[in-house]
Amino acid sequence: MKVNFTNHPLIQHKISIMRDVNTGSKDFRELVSEVAMLMCYEVTRDLQLQSVEIETPITKTTVKMMPSCKMAVVPILRAGLGMVEGIVKLIPSIKIGHIGLYRDPQTLKPVEYYCKLPADIADREVLLVDPMLATGGSAAAAIKFLKDRGVKKIKSVHIIAAPEGVQVLNLQHPDVDVYCAALDEKLNEHGYIVPGLGDAGDRIFGTK
Repeated sequence: MKVNFTNHPLIQHKISIMRDVNTGSKDFRELVSEVAMLMCYEVTRDLQLQSVEIETPITKTTVKMMPSCKMAVVPILRAGLGMVEGIVKLIPSIKIGHIGLYRDPQTLKPVEYYCKLPADIADREVLLVDPMLATGGSAAAAIKFLKDRGVKKIKSVHIIAAPEGVQVLNLQHPDVDVYCAALDEKLNEHGYIVPGLGDAGDRIFGTK
């Protein structure tokens, strides 16, 4: 499977706290944001820089800076919202889109209910974010929506992934780089990641 791991000790420590059933919504929500911010360092490692001349308090010098931001972060609603703040803290000028999907409890297939993207989305590199990559159905569908709207460069970013989900993305979208901080054992009969951390959306928003 083609997957990029971001296994920094700080990330692994925070994920361990997230997995604990005793971690409440406030702490869980903050941890999701923090892990997303830490992962963003690795996800954006290949960003291009340009030489710019500036003047320091001592002298003029040439430095490396990012050109105007041509990126977008697109969370898969609703759990993906938890990852947006951490990324925006690092890249304040990034545009934000939203894709709303839910998983049919019987078929486990994704169903779209909302899609709102920046008008120039086709010209942007997109970070598609969702804390959990389980069956891979929702992420694969969201990637197709983005491609149908002309997006050429997409990175699929997840905190925890199941092998089944990574394989689905590799098969359906081999051109998309998959990033995760933990690759878990498997999916159970209900489509939940094992050992996982439960329903990320419910734990972020305190709805269960």
